[in-house]
Amino acid sequence: MTDDAPAPTRTEQFEELRPLLFAIAYRILGSVSEAEDAVQETWLRWEATATPPKSTKAFLSAVVTRISIDVLRSARVRREQYVGPWFPEPLLTDPYDDPERSAELADSVSMAALLLLERLSPLERAVFVLREVFGFGFPEIATAVGRSEPACRQLAVRSRRHMEAGRPRFDADRREREELAERFIGAFREGDMNGLRELLAADVQLVGDSGGKAPNLRKGVYGAQNVARLLTALIPVFAQIGGRMESRQVNGEPGAVFRDRDGKVINTMSFDILDGRIQAIRTVVNPDKLGHVGPVADAWAVNREAREVLRQQPGPA
Repeated sequence: MTDDAPAPTRTEQFEELRPLLFAIAYRILGSVSEAEDAVQETWLRWEATATPPKSTKAFLSAVVTRISIDVLRSARVRREQYVGPWFPEPLLTDPYDDPERSAELADSVSMAALLLLERLSPLERAVFVLREVFGFGFPEIATAVGRSEPACRQLAVRSRRHMEAGRPRFDADRREREELAERFIGAFREGDMNGLRELLAADVQLVGDSGGKAPNLRKGVYGAQNVARLLTALIPVFAQIGGRMESRQVNGEPGAVFRDRDGKVINTMSFDILDGRIQAIRTVVNPDKLGHVGPVADAWAVNREAREVLRQQPGPA
């Protein structure tokens, strides 16, 4: 920038930081729609600010953090009343990128990490996200959450301890996990039950989040044999009614998006991979959590059509 270049406008400053603001809000809230609303509310407060702050990044990050903490506190009550398992809204693309913190960013957005974050208090969660994921200093964090620096340091230690105790570290690099997931998806498409079973941990779990608004496995399916058998039975029927599965990154990890014959989204699927095996398969079927992925299918209609195909199939001789 030359000396006579115009200073960036307020809108330009905000748009430059929008990816960071969304990334902070999503990790605190686990919801794409709520994160987007938090960013929009941050814009309104930024627009109404009369005196420019010393640091636009610090100011906006603090505002979106405080908004997200308030939203999370009210959301906790709704999540306690949620029908069935609650999973974060799937995120296919993280808009924020920082090469120096790429590992922290990818790890923090996984389904496993976000579910662990649910165990923290809103303040612990916010401090952990700002400190461990985005590398903010404690003076900035203290301003953002409205606590003293010593209190924030204690919150950081406590939240880090909870996170480390709850999750084993991945022992395979990203390429190995992606290769395993591609092998799994290939076996799934081919209906290869033995191939699927070899890639699943013995105690693998297949669990879905429907919120009571879509067909779902009520209590999940557990064990490699049971999960492989179910998936092998599903894929021929799914293909027969025009469904398709596309391999995608879901929350920074290998996964898939399932669509109906019209290309509308039925559900997403994500994998937890450890020790060279898939430990958990999580599906999000709740239509309220899929609108940002694309036009949403009528999962009930898809389920009825699949059941009709099954009824028409000849029984064993």
